[in-house]
Amino acid sequence: MKKRTGMTLIELLVVLAIMVILLGILLPAVQKVREASRRSQCAHQVAQIGLACHIYHDNAGSFPPGYMAFPGIDATATSPGWGWASCLLPYLEQEALYRQIIFTRPIEDPLNAARRTLIPIFVCPSDPDVPAAFPITDMAERLIAEAAPISYAACIGSGEPDEAAGPKGGVFYRNSKVRLTDITDGTSTTIMIGDRAWSHAMAPWSGAVNGGIVRAGPLNEQKSSPAATDPSPNFPCVEANWINGAACSDGSIDQFFGQHLGGVNMAFADGGVRFLHQHMSRAVLAALGTRAGGEVVDEADY
Repeated sequence: MKKRTGMTLIELLVVLAIMVILLGILLPAVQKVREASRRSQCAHQVAQIGLACHIYHDNAGSFPPGYMAFPGIDATATSPGWGWASCLLPYLEQEALYRQIIFTRPIEDPLNAARRTLIPIFVCPSDPDVPAAFPITDMAERLIAEAAPISYAACIGSGEPDEAAGPKGGVFYRNSKVRLTDITDGTSTTIMIGDRAWSHAMAPWSGAVNGGIVRAGPLNEQKSSPAATDPSPNFPCVEANWINGAACSDGSIDQFFGQHLGGVNMAFADGGVRFLHQHMSRAVLAALGTRAGGEVVDEADY
């Protein structure tokens, strides 16, 4: 009698079924480990950005402006528009790029081609398929300029329209020069900069491109909604009203939004980085968004 050396079809199918089950069990675990690693890397990047803000403060006597704008009666006109991220370049090992920028000329000026340079620290590793550069258009979808993306935004305050004139309650806004001594709510309970994924709201690191329109990113649930647009002040700055909100018709493009599971990494004014969960109290988040609102916030609340 011949000894059987192969597997029967039934045995092979059983083995394949077991392998599929094992893969189904292991794959989510592997994905969680990868996301934990990406979230940790993102937190490191946010910490570096926060540190750069403090070095800037040491040199200039204040934190950088949300964005720079020439004086004028039109609060939606943002020229030249250079934002907080462009001001931090020398403190993020981008001195050479910083020297290429002509800050007295608008971001979209042909001489300011530096705006198209991709800067890795400004791209969250959990933000998928971020391009090297993308087109910025006006309300009529006419091209204004191409610029490199950013996955982070600064806090303008809580419940304040970005395009309205005048100082805001947060650390960053139009021509702001907020000092540490201005943050009377406490630096450990005041947020500065955090996740606003490019795949959620397409923004450049350069700042508020004059006449440009912030549009919903490719992963935004409301990307087809005509309401999912905002004026150019929203390119560098957002409000502290929601975290990972997606149900609004405007796609919450003027809010903090991360592609991490459950929340966003946030740099605080004391230099620390904390992960804020998307289900945290909106009242607490709003309090964290102001520098001198007089609110009392316990760290246990977030």
